[in-house]
Amino acid sequence: MALPKVHRLRHRRDFSAVYRSGLRRSTLHLTLVALKRRSPKTTCEDQGALISKRLLSEKVSFTQIGISISQKVSKRAVVRNRIKRQIRSAMQQLLPEIPQGWKIVIVVKPTATQCDYGQFLQELKQLLKKSEVVNGH
Repeated sequence: MALPKVHRLRHRRDFSAVYRSGLRRSTLHLTLVALKRRSPKTTCEDQGALISKRLLSEKVSFTQIGISISQKVSKRAVVRNRIKRQIRSAMQQLLPEIPQGWKIVIVVKPTATQCDYGQFLQELKQLLKKSEVVNGH
């Protein structure tokens, strides 16, 4: 099953914002870059709560996840796509543990070609705890 659409990080500007301002943590095969979103500013209820279309379209409360894997990892698209599928599946399993409002980019290192699903799941759990996304402040 695929990662739900609202949880996908898709636009270049979102990836750039996470890379620019996010917190980086690494393991042997993966690097996680995480950015906590600011809560949307709304006016007081007395003045009437105004939420712009842009805030609604960004799905402010959902955690979004993106995967970055370069051709340095493998020249073969089949291998890169297999790794992405395994990481997406692991993140989908971990998604209920992640609080809402995070933008997360997972960068795959060239050593990841030897990993299986279990190793990705273990490393992602470790990275989420190291970056305080899970059980953080």
